[in-house]
Amino acid sequence: MNRLDVEAIRAQVRALDYVRGTSAEMAMWREGDAEARANLAIEGMDLDADEHVLFDMLREEAVPPPLATAIVLKLLDHPDADPALAITPATIGAATIAGDR
Repeated sequence: MNRLDVEAIRAQVRALDYVRGTSAEMAMWREGDAEARANLAIEGMDLDADEHVLFDMLREEAVPPPLATAIVLKLLDHPDADPALAITPATIGAATIAGDR
C-alpha cells in the first residue's frame, strides 16, 4: 500500500472553512470512532496503520463526522465525492481506506 501523506492532508483540512467541534462533541466523536473501529476489527476489517493515523488526525482537527466522510470520499476519488471540496484525491495501492478491500 502507498503511504498516505497525512501531514499534507492535514494542511488541506486546515485550509477548509468549517466549524470545528467543541470539546464535548470531540469526546463523543472519539467514543463513536472507538466503537466503529472495534466493530471493524470484529468483522475482520480492521483499519491499517495509515488509516488509523488519518482518522486520528481528523479527530485532532475537530472535523465533524459528515465532513470527515466527505474528506475520505474525496481522498478515494469516489464518484459520490463533492467535487468542490478542496481535498486532493490520494493514490491508494492494493488496500484502501476504511475497509474497502
